[in-house]
Amino acid sequence: MKQVFFYLTACAVFTTACGGGNKSDLTQGVDVVNMDTTVVPGNDFYRYACGGWIDNHPLKPEFSRFGTFDQLRETSQEQVKGLIEELAANQNEQGTLSQKIGDLYKIATDSVKLNTEGAAPLKKYLDEVKSIQSKTEISAFLAKMFRNGMSPFFSNYVYADDMNSSMNIFHLNQGGYKMGDRDYYLEKDPRSEELRTKYQALINKLFVLAGCDEHQAKAAETAVMKIETQLATSAYPRIKLRIPTENYHKITVEELQKTSPAIDWTVFFNTLGLKQIKDLNLSQPEPLAEVSKVIESASLDEIQYYLNWNIISSASSYLSDEFSDAVFDFYGKTLSGRQEQKARWKRAVDIVDGALGEAVGQIYVEKYFPPAYKERMLELVKNLQVALGERINALTWMGDSTKAKAQEKLSAFHVKIGYPDKWRDYSGLEVNVNDSYFDNVVRSNNFDYDYMLSKFDKPVDKDEWLMNPQTVNAYYNPATNEICFPAAILQPPFFNMEADDAVNYGAIGVVIGHEMTHGFDDQGRQYDKDGNLVNWWTEEDAKNFEARADVLVNFFDNIVVLDTVRANGRYTLGENIADQGGLHVSWQAYQNSLKGKPVPAPIAGFTNAQRFFIGYATVWAGNIRNEEILRLTKMDSHSLGQWRVNGALPHVDAWYDAFNVTEANKLYVPKEKRVSIW
Repeated sequence: MKQVFFYLTACAVFTTACGGGNKSDLTQGVDVVNMDTTVVPGNDFYRYACGGWIDNHPLKPEFSRFGTFDQLRETSQEQVKGLIEELAANQNEQGTLSQKIGDLYKIATDSVKLNTEGAAPLKKYLDEVKSIQSKTEISAFLAKMFRNGMSPFFSNYVYADDMNSSMNIFHLNQGGYKMGDRDYYLEKDPRSEELRTKYQALINKLFVLAGCDEHQAKAAETAVMKIETQLATSAYPRIKLRIPTENYHKITVEELQKTSPAIDWTVFFNTLGLKQIKDLNLSQPEPLAEVSKVIESASLDEIQYYLNWNIISSASSYLSDEFSDAVFDFYGKTLSGRQEQKARWKRAVDIVDGALGEAVGQIYVEKYFPPAYKERMLELVKNLQVALGERINALTWMGDSTKAKAQEKLSAFHVKIGYPDKWRDYSGLEVNVNDSYFDNVVRSNNFDYDYMLSKFDKPVDKDEWLMNPQTVNAYYNPATNEICFPAAILQPPFFNMEADDAVNYGAIGVVIGHEMTHGFDDQGRQYDKDGNLVNWWTEEDAKNFEARADVLVNFFDNIVVLDTVRANGRYTLGENIADQGGLHVSWQAYQNSLKGKPVPAPIAGFTNAQRFFIGYATVWAGNIRNEEILRLTKMDSHSLGQWRVNGALPHVDAWYDAFNVTEANKLYVPKEKRVSIW
């Protein structure tokens, strides 16, 4: 799916004064052990607030990055593991959710069977590719591969029409290259050259493991790199993918046929079961036109190698250790710097979460999410909405007509807390312990793809959830104008019934404000209250927004993340705006909560203002490997944790006051150069 919603990536949660706990006991939240108070706050606030945590949590071999978010995810995984293993230990009736969850976990953790089968589960899928006699058969075969969970040449999905958000439409997107980013195929720096060399070695090795001889493996390696490089050459760069208007081109199937004639699109859609389709969104026309050129210019043998690669690479994580270890060596070690694979049970939990996420979530919330939590979060969200509304009204750079539209959008936010009101039906999914792991995964992919296709040309279900309750994250979705906070973020170490309000507003308050601000960042602001891609800004207000956003772009462009590599201010703009907005909005909401009350007393020597910003910084405490710094700087639209602190706080006036930061400090930014948008 294209990026139609925005993740926080790391989340924190807490309760507020709206109930629970004795207020006189709410004194926790700042632990000096997690800090490095030898550092001057104005010189390196990240180290000051998080240095102790960083020193006490060195990276384990399985992690390329580990922070407080990952710590919470570990807790969630342990909780889910306990629930799943309890089901797996029982004799469950065939066809029940308990049987499906328990048996899929058993299949995923049965290393003896996996290693005994070796490459055998691949054979029937590779034989189907071998049976292709001409390029005219490719169109139908591609449709079958997509149903199986593979994405050769391009990607596709069914979701809201950007210009008519109440209805679902079919979207075609660029894709088909599996190294991770188009730039890895195109750039000439030593790191990219190294990645290409090791990726080719991976292709070769997996083809050998799949039963090819040395000559065939070399031919496959050459063909795959040739095709994927050609696809990458025409692909939109990540920055362009963030511009909604550049990625919306509604056309008819007949027009698509002219754009990319090497695929018989009528056959493709008929095979998918979408015989009624008349039009669709061709998100990136040039890359899809390039697909046609690839199919026309490549030999049938080269295309078959490429299709086989899509099958083998998709299957490798569900085959013997030889396959999964080879994949990990490239994607884990080379790309991210991880030294060891995650434990098999963790990988198994992830698979069960992916295949039966809401079924697991239903059990999860029954045990770990008391109903009272939802009420507390809803009240807190309301407090943040009020604060954001106040800030919009006070903007000096925005005119009244645009403010009115912004207030309409804010008031129309659809808030989701904890879990969906209606659970997904998994009765059509079969899990069979007698079949291979990969066969079960393919069957799950078929089930999910058909579920997605069933939404085509139907009204958008705005109550559908795009994350499972046990997911440690949050998101904003412009198509439905919704903010969502799954249940799993409402637990220790971030959910603290004894925490001081200042710390809590600095943590979950900023998280909530962050997601709200996504509705008004450089992407989200282009969608109206109903989720339609509509320009509701005056020309002058849009120019004012862009000028202020450019200040943030330039600031982050000048941050050196490693050696000579700099952050990408344009690519991370949306997340940086959301961080800024989250900080300002939550600070205002916290100030609102203090009206008519005495100023809270210091705790552990820290004022309430200091506790707010320490609470925020603690959310981003973490360690990270150099390889992961480079990978995330290229691929992740979020700034690195260190810079979500040291890059964000220097633009917040209240932070300067709280820690007496002056122009003598390294993080000081002159007031006239500080960005202020929301």
